[in-house]
Amino acid sequence: MNNVVLIGRLTKDPELRFIPSSGMPVTTFTLAIDRKMAKDKKQQAEAQGKPTADFIRVTVFGKTAESCANFLAKGRLVAVDGSIQTGSYKTPQGETRYSTDVVANQVEFLEWGDKKPAQSSSNGAFAPFEEYSNSFEAVDDDEDIPF
Repeated sequence: MNNVVLIGRLTKDPELRFIPSSGMPVTTFTLAIDRKMAKDKKQQAEAQGKPTADFIRVTVFGKTAESCANFLAKGRLVAVDGSIQTGSYKTPQGETRYSTDVVANQVEFLEWGDKKPAQSSSNGAFAPFEEYSNSFEAVDDDEDIPF
């Protein structure tokens, strides 16, 4: 069984491209995922210059790839369900390089909002309920409500 579930934040905006032969959309992005460690161990690791997060490259195909490119941005929190795929390639100098990526089956947007965070909201998510509550009107006759 090859299944992985990740939750992390995008390290930069997603990159959308299209496969030339088929026109299939492909989006890639990298997730930063904090390693599970106690606060004091994390501070100690940071002081020693050791990593406290893993950076996982994610590849998405099809309509999900287009949605990711259109609605995700650097810093957004997402959940990814997919599988691990390994590969290798040769550099122009003839060296063999190995890669490990996650090919996403499903991407859940855990934070929403404009692609570029709005100035009125500190995290780019939807505005709080209070900002919309003034636009609601009371209903005098509830006979027309279908439920």
